Amino acid sequence: MNNQEHREAVETVRHLIKGIEIAMLTTVTDEGLVSRPMKTQEVEFDGDLWFLTKSDTDKYGQLQQHPEVNVSYVGKSYVSVRGKAELVYDREKIKQFWNPAYASFLHTTSDDPELVLIKVKAEAAEYWETGNVVKMVKRMFSQITGKESREELNKTVEL
Repeated sequence: MNNQEHREAVETVRHLIKGIEIAMLTTVTDEGLVSRPMKTQEVEFDGDLWFLTKSDTDKYGQLQQHPEVNVSYVGKSYVSVRGKAELVYDREKIKQFWNPAYASFLHTTSDDPELVLIKVKAEAAEYWETGNVVKMVKRMFSQITGKESREELNKTVEL
């Protein structure tokens, strides 16, 4: 993938997830997959997604063993981002992302040494735009009538 294609893919994902505050972060456990809602940090998507957690959570241990994750968004479109997570211990960045709502949600303060950032380096994203319902109907109609349909229901971009 050349630089222009990469920039276009990132811009597409940025546009699709912009304004969606909560994502579902899926991690790998010994028992299988686990998903939980996470607040996406309010930074422009540049190929990385950022989340805040504490080191005493199950997801922290799961990410140490298996950094492969999936992050999904539902809003004006449906977006599934596959990538690798990294635990980041940057006090300044944590303070940059800190929001007073976290105090009650995480029962802590911004200077808590157990706070850690999860940085997801996106590798690929698959998305379905809300207009795809029309495309799906056209594809179903083509199956009934036997006429070929070239409508794409979704698209995957490498990041």
